Amino acid sequence: MKKTIALADETVISKIYFIRSKKVMLDRDLAEMYSVETKRLNEQVRRNLKRFPPDFMFQLTEEESNSLRSQIATLEKGQGKHTKYLPYVFTEQGVAMLSSVLNSETAIEVNIQIIRIFTRMREILLTHKDVLIKLEQLEKNMVIQNEITKKHENEIQVIFKALKQLLNPTVPRKKIGYNVKED
Repeated sequence: MKKTIALADETVISKIYFIRSKKVMLDRDLAEMYSVETKRLNEQVRRNLKRFPPDFMFQLTEEESNSLRSQIATLEKGQGKHTKYLPYVFTEQGVAMLSSVLNSETAIEVNIQIIRIFTRMREILLTHKDVLIKLEQLEKNMVIQNEITKKHENEIQVIFKALKQLLNPTVPRKKIGYNVKED
């Protein structure tokens, strides 16, 4: 009987980070999900480096690693409790490529789940992007409408002012016409 690996979506999503404007996953998190040691995962990647260009995988800088560590509080005390090497991160394409270098059923099943989650996240972002674009268009239309309304309000005010002056003359008006003297 085939054993199915099921990871909760929340578990996978919590392991996706935004680094260098890319959604990525850490080598150690992926290794844990694939039930392999991080060292073994990275060995397979090094053996197949041509499959992992920089837009699929990159190594974090020390600053990025420290920043990430402080965000997720992963540094434990004690000898051998943290890695000596800067971690590698994998983009969605890199995660997909991992299934070709890790030939285990677990890796294949986990990869399928991860790729589906990345796809759903992208769909959600695109949906929200459409909504944001529509909101921006509505806002622009409102601004234009407000400017038109203000212009009309000003014109209406001028008309009312003129009408009031005609109806209630406050300044005596000169008579128009000729004065005819009667002899």
